[in-house]
Amino acid sequence: MHLGAEQSDVSVSAPVPTYRETVRRLALAQKSSKGGQAYSVYVNRRLGRLAAAAAHLLALTPNTVTVISAAFSFAGVAVIALAGGWGAATAAPLLALGYALDAADGQLARLRGGGSLAGEWLDHMIDSVKITAVHLALLVHVYRFTHLDTKWLLVPLGFTIVAVALFFAQLLNEQLRQQGFGARAASAGRVSPLLLFLKLPHDYGILCWTLLLLGSPPAMIRVYSFLFAFNAAYLALALVKWFREMRALDAVVRK
Repeated sequence: MHLGAEQSDVSVSAPVPTYRETVRRLALAQKSSKGGQAYSVYVNRRLGRLAAAAAHLLALTPNTVTVISAAFSFAGVAVIALAGGWGAATAAPLLALGYALDAADGQLARLRGGGSLAGEWLDHMIDSVKITAVHLALLVHVYRFTHLDTKWLLVPLGFTIVAVALFFAQLLNEQLRQQGFGARAASAGRVSPLLLFLKLPHDYGILCWTLLLLGSPPAMIRVYSFLFAFNAAYLALALVKWFREMRALDAVVRK
């Protein structure tokens, strides 16, 4: 009788998963690599997975991780605009860490059972500011801290336009595909690893680490200009492909 009373007072709770188990669960729930680039897929997502597992064990919310990511990213932007010489190169790890945490918030949301519209809105709003702020901060840096010819200021200006167009087009494509196909638009398979590496200059992570060259302006501006040219060409080709895709989608929707 006494033993039975003791047993009825004991509540059995599910064991708390370890950090390693949480990382494994995140790996099994990983999104497709379609549309990605090698650094984002093979490096940034894995860093984000580690950060998401730690955030889960610390009981952080996805929105909290998003805000922390923004703090590191905008600290990097401030360093670019306000620091000269090799000190400005510290922007690279700050931006890269912000990017890794940007990959963590979505993984954490999936681990917790799904994200929210407010969380998606916050994430996209921060991304929209970040992609323009990095290039405009670099424009300020080139003007204030280097002796480069002023013609080079056109490169970050052009890169800003390209980055905004790519960001907007990708969001718009996603919305129109969902409008046309609904849930079927979310299905995606894996792509060739070779293609992921060929698209590396389009990777935001590569842009982050390019800023390690800020202490050597001639080297930095040449690498940065190459990234700009690649992304401008990528945008031009992608716009043709996406327009044809939307025309095909029109035909399907009208049937």
